[in-house]
Amino acid sequence: MAHAFPELIIGGVLLAPFVAYLVAALVVIIVIRPLLHAIGFTKMFSRASVAELCLYISFLGLLMLVF
Repeated sequence: MAHAFPELIIGGVLLAPFVAYLVAALVVIIVIRPLLHAIGFTKMFSRASVAELCLYISFLGLLMLVF
């Protein structure tokens, strides 16, 4: 049984569902980022930006699995 993925339509342009997942993961990271800085997430890693990128990719993967 195939899963039907609805396309995102913006201004008459069809976008793949992956674009919606990218935006949703970005919103989640933007919301969580102040909390991460408050608990000292950036001090736990020598490359904090790479760690945040890994979190973004993890959230993106979770969104793709769930929806």
